[in-house]
Amino acid sequence: MKFPTVTVILVLAALAFVLWDQTREQPQAVDASRFTNLQANPVKLSTTVDWLNTQLPSLCEQATGKAKGADANAACIKQAKTRTSTCRRSVYDGFPSVVASDAVFRDVSITLINCLVQDASP
Repeated sequence: MKFPTVTVILVLAALAFVLWDQTREQPQAVDASRFTNLQANPVKLSTTVDWLNTQLPSLCEQATGKAKGADANAACIKQAKTRTSTCRRSVYDGFPSVVASDAVFRDVSITLINCLVQDASP
């Protein structure tokens, strides 16, 4: 039987990648205060979209009128997560790569929320 050299190399490469990924510096969490003065301190569109995605539980809670843990809320979050890639692409295609004004932030937020949280009414 021949030694599986290619398989061993692929497994070692995967392990090396996992170790490298674990040792990388993790990005700092973004909070809402980061978006207060966008003209003086613009933010990347990807950071804005990532932060809005972290707000899904509260957005679904508001959209459904149900508390966390309710079936309608869980269904809303599940649906939003399945639409994340499509909505993200739509926002990336329709807005500049840097959010430098409150108006752009508002438009990005509304567009993404409308895309993610569709038909979530109780």
